[in-house]
Amino acid sequence: MMPINNHKEPVKKVPISPKQGGKEGKLQPFQSPKGMHDILPADWPLWDKVYKAAKDVADFYNFSRIETPMLESVDLFVRGVGEVTDIVEKEMFVLKTKGGDKLALRPEFTSPVVRSYIENGLHRLPQPLKLYYWGPVFRHEKPQAGRYRQFNQLGFEILGGEGDPIYDSQAIILAYRFLEELKAKNLMVQVNSIGCRVCRPNYKKKLIEYYKKQDICKECEGRLEKNPLRLLDCKSDVCQPVKLGAPSILDSLCAACKKHFKEALEYLDEVSIPYTLNPYLVRGLDYYNRTVFEIFREGSDLAIASGGRYDYLSEMLGGRPTPATGVAAGLERVVEMLKADLKDQNHKVKSKVFLVHVGEMTKKRALLLVEEFRKANMPVMEALGKDSLSAQLERAAKMNSPFALILGQKEAYEGSIILRDMTTGVQESIPLNKIIEEVKRRQ
Repeated sequence: MMPINNHKEPVKKVPISPKQGGKEGKLQPFQSPKGMHDILPADWPLWDKVYKAAKDVADFYNFSRIETPMLESVDLFVRGVGEVTDIVEKEMFVLKTKGGDKLALRPEFTSPVVRSYIENGLHRLPQPLKLYYWGPVFRHEKPQAGRYRQFNQLGFEILGGEGDPIYDSQAIILAYRFLEELKAKNLMVQVNSIGCRVCRPNYKKKLIEYYKKQDICKECEGRLEKNPLRLLDCKSDVCQPVKLGAPSILDSLCAACKKHFKEALEYLDEVSIPYTLNPYLVRGLDYYNRTVFEIFREGSDLAIASGGRYDYLSEMLGGRPTPATGVAAGLERVVEMLKADLKDQNHKVKSKVFLVHVGEMTKKRALLLVEEFRKANMPVMEALGKDSLSAQLERAAKMNSPFALILGQKEAYEGSIILRDMTTGVQESIPLNKIIEEVKRRQ
């Protein structure tokens, strides 16, 4: 074990300029990094609700959880997501290790999941393999409403087996059912096919010919030769009207892609998932082919969930040809959607009974009683560090507890406890060995 150095260096005070609103020599409080945020205690009931809905959907549709490292090789995303994409060109957080390796905080999950699928020989398991995940991703983009540089993503991936269009529709169904579990209303599914290696090159030529004749933004001038499909993904005011006159990819699909897309839509019709065709939807990542989709809330232009088929990704990462499709949802957007739907913006924690102790002698007995409530799976709150009866009752009132259990020295000797109705103030003595049963009865 290395020796511990107990010598503490004095904290240096950093002068604060008048523009920053501080006095010279006063330490400035820290803030979270730009574009990153805290999930505060008041928000966790909603996050727990989201996680439960995700797990319920995953369990019902037989998805197993996978977790990949937050750090992956930069080349994994360059090769998988695409070198000429916003993620790789602008948004990755990259670091260099002491050993000289270049690693990136994962900007998305699909490439790491496929990497794990190849590396761990998951193709030997029964196929298709259904996997889901939940965790933080990192993108250095401009922070704005619904966009963070660190955010949480939920995703479902279906890998291997046959490239059946039923899995395209199931990816959409999964995301739709997840949002339905959360009582989300006014959902809109936009869907498109971006073809395959056979028919897409011909469409790209048509797209380039059209855009060369148009006035477009500087960024799209670079995309014109490197990644022409991304022209349709541009949100600039200059390119929006240009896009409306662009040739539709649906007119250039080969027979196999037309058949695949038609069947995927028929499966959606079968289970009554409403959708609209959007021939300009291409998604921003290179690994997609054939069916792509996004799910929006009516009145919003931010996608809550999105995904599509990516049959070529495994090969791009050095694996065998592997049909695959998937969907991911940005959970901060989901939580913000739920907040907007709640009348009570405070979404307070469900009220619990509050245990009050009076005097030092009762503190140990109160601690034991807390553990007895835990064994009975009965939630209880307490403030064992406070000695004042009034301070503890004030805390119980602030926490909206319906009942307070008051354990004083007299009650401890008698083997009883006082149950106080926090609304009416009415109190009654209950045998200590009956209190859990009594609380359960009154809830």
